[in-house]
Amino acid sequence: MLKSREGQKVPNVTFPIRVNGEWQKVSSDALFKDKTVVLFALPGAFTPTCSSAHLPRYNELVGVFKANGIDSVICLAVNDPFVMETWKEEQNAKDIYFLPDGNGEFSEGMGLLVDKTAIGLGKRSWRYSMLVKDGLIQKMFIEPEEPGDPFQVSDADTLLKHINPNASIPPRISLFSKPGCPHCARARKMLREKGYRFEEMVLGSHGVSYRSLQAVTGRGTTPQVYVDGQHIGGADELTTWLAK
Repeated sequence: MLKSREGQKVPNVTFPIRVNGEWQKVSSDALFKDKTVVLFALPGAFTPTCSSAHLPRYNELVGVFKANGIDSVICLAVNDPFVMETWKEEQNAKDIYFLPDGNGEFSEGMGLLVDKTAIGLGKRSWRYSMLVKDGLIQKMFIEPEEPGDPFQVSDADTLLKHINPNASIPPRISLFSKPGCPHCARARKMLREKGYRFEEMVLGSHGVSYRSLQAVTGRGTTPQVYVDGQHIGGADELTTWLAK
């Protein structure tokens, strides 16, 4: 049975990591001592839920966590440093610390190292999140022991709500664009100048086509901007929305 370790110290582990192409070691003390840290752990880099939902939302909210007193946001998985580094780059998650628990020592110390050999993954971390202050675990959200890969409570929004129920959440912005489009460049520039994070779906990349654009937006021109699921329109409409 998976048990919470609230009120206990994090495991004392030394992690082999890669920094600028060189092997180094980092200790639990270096990561947690005299700091307020959010850590979320997941089964593995590049796996479906981890890549599509768990990590991306923490990446979206990392600035909000830090604005609410969090010194560091750590993503932990039982993967080697090379895989974690590549995943970080692929996810464009430069503000999150990717911690490779390659030998599973930290996960085992947390009592959350699980056996997934039945699906060829070997020993992996169970999915959870926690708030740690000066090495002491203040709060944990551990996924229920259910078949498959449950993802119900360890998400970024749940932990942020625990830290500050009134935290200001930035809007979720999606931008359809195409290469060489000056109006798309203008929309990007406006969003960045206002400090908004956004996801961009570029026509001709990753299977996004004009058919995709028309199916989703009902329009045939770019850019097309959505905010929290609401269709805003093109660059001119975005200018109006930002002015509000």
